[in-house]
Amino acid sequence: MTGVALYARYSSDSQRDASIEDQLRLCREHAAREGWSVAGTYQDAAISGASTVLRPGIQQLVRDAQRGRFKVVLAEALDRISRDQADVASLFKHLKFAGVAIVTLAEGEISELHVGLKGTMNALFLKDLALKTHRGLRGRVEKGKAGGGLCYGYQVVKKLDAGGEPIRGDREIVPEEATIVRRIFREFAAGKSPKAIAVDLNKEGIPGPLGRHWGDTSVRGHVIRGSGVINNELYTGVLVWNRLHFVKDPATGKRVSRANPPAKWIRTGVPHLRIVEDELWQAVKERQKSIASQFEAVAIATRKARARKLHTMRRPVSLLSGLLTCGCCGGRYGLFTRDRYACLNHQRRGICDNGRSITREKIEHRVLAGLKERLVSADAVAEAIRAYAQETNRLNQERRAQGEQDRKALDKIERAIAGMMAAIEDGLYQPSMKARMEDLERQKAEITARLALAPTDVPDLHPNIATLYKKRVEQFTQALADDKDGRPAAEALRSLIGEIVLTPGAKRGEVHAELRGELFGILELARPDPNDQPNDVMTKGVSGPRNQNQNSPPRAGVFVSASQWPADLNSHQGPARSQSRRRGTEKQSPVPKTKTKTARGSGRHSAGFFVFWCPSPDWNKANPVPQSLIQAPREPNSESSLL
Repeated sequence: MTGVALYARYSSDSQRDASIEDQLRLCREHAAREGWSVAGTYQDAAISGASTVLRPGIQQLVRDAQRGRFKVVLAEALDRISRDQADVASLFKHLKFAGVAIVTLAEGEISELHVGLKGTMNALFLKDLALKTHRGLRGRVEKGKAGGGLCYGYQVVKKLDAGGEPIRGDREIVPEEATIVRRIFREFAAGKSPKAIAVDLNKEGIPGPLGRHWGDTSVRGHVIRGSGVINNELYTGVLVWNRLHFVKDPATGKRVSRANPPAKWIRTGVPHLRIVEDELWQAVKERQKSIASQFEAVAIATRKARARKLHTMRRPVSLLSGLLTCGCCGGRYGLFTRDRYACLNHQRRGICDNGRSITREKIEHRVLAGLKERLVSADAVAEAIRAYAQETNRLNQERRAQGEQDRKALDKIERAIAGMMAAIEDGLYQPSMKARMEDLERQKAEITARLALAPTDVPDLHPNIATLYKKRVEQFTQALADDKDGRPAAEALRSLIGEIVLTPGAKRGEVHAELRGELFGILELARPDPNDQPNDVMTKGVSGPRNQNQNSPPRAGVFVSASQWPADLNSHQGPARSQSRRRGTEKQSPVPKTKTKTARGSGRHSAGFFVFWCPSPDWNKANPVPQSLIQAPREPNSESSLL
């Protein structure tokens, strides 16, 4: 029986979730008429059809097609799969290569002709829809109604017209929030910085836009884009629309905003929405001009830097961009000056007491040294390989046993179906056979799907993995400064890092760093490649903690466990840690108490981590991590204590 995958999608929040079920019901009925067995259903709710990049349902469908789980993809129409010409063509090629046909209820079996013609028609439909939507929004704005989201200080007016339909686009002032808006304008005009304003509002417990904490950017925003409280002309009773337009990045499928020239802006007077008087607005604008003139040289240099080729490559701002976390509040550590990291919740919002900062050069040096020297020591790798081999052998045995049971059950079911069909052909049909046949077909489909999804056995590890790993990290480190190889080298190194937690130390200016890496990513990096040349810069892709998929091999790790500290470790006191990342108020004793945290992942895919301290160099020399702290990982789905 032919296996079929059902796919359904609807594109906007205004449509119903039932739309998915309606599409799937029609597809099931068609599959039943054709005698096809449903191997799986895939869906994407409230996601545009303009790109397949950000649609998890269609991405999983392609992966399962490549595994041979089904032979047909069935959808209501081709535009349910995608409206983008390039995506339709790419999807058609991938499925055709996998031996999978696309069939829709509207067009039948999809061929190259459908891909060309329907793809063009769907693309034109999207363009026409965008133009009509833009035209409708412009008409609404010119009538004084909102053409976009809700600004701080206003709320939606909920009322019905004469026909009982909701009136859309009307706003009214929220008195409490309007008071805060006037306060922000007065304080900024008086010389107070956006950061100081945000910190004071957070200390007073006043919620910001969307109920979040206030930040300096919430206040100052962007002058040209009209974002931020002090740049929003709506507070003066003028509605400005069409400042920006959006285009989709073909690489990521995400929308990217672009500024429109002022000639395209639409301005409409809405005096009933005025919150700030013209005199106060002009005072704020004068101070902004004064600040801009002081930093004009910096602004010019910034524009020149953005025009350079390196900026267009879109590599991370730094090697560790997005990987640093505050150990006190759990927020991000980011660059608050050109070359210095600090807790952004402290710098921008004032809601964290961690005022320690660290230079970009220093933290990168410590992390790279840790990746190269401490993350994969000979003893740690030996223990990891032992635990990894033990766990993978156990899982391989379980898979083989389960697979054998499923194959025997499938054979038994197929014999029962064949026997029942033979009885019917001999004229021995009974009404009860229908229900029994449906039950057998259901069991057969479930077992067939389970066998198709069964992962393969995990390969063995190379005996010289520690040496290979160190060599590759050294090559990546040397390649960072190279214009050609720097970007892939940085991405490969970043893939080894799950998280870097920065915690203030006991001494003035001291910052301790805890690096968490993943064994599976390390094993992938260290796996020898027969095509490698002796002097090549190795940039093979690494299955690190952010790009593991659900069908990755099981992972094991080596932990430095807070719950297993020996009693005589008074000489190995680690830096004081916050008891709660979110609260960041109470401090633990120098030797960490038991802190339990579930390993990433679940079931047989539970992640294993290498966790080690990379604090200040002096602390490292005086307090090497004892080998007695290294232990084998917990069984999958267990809880493990991490430093």
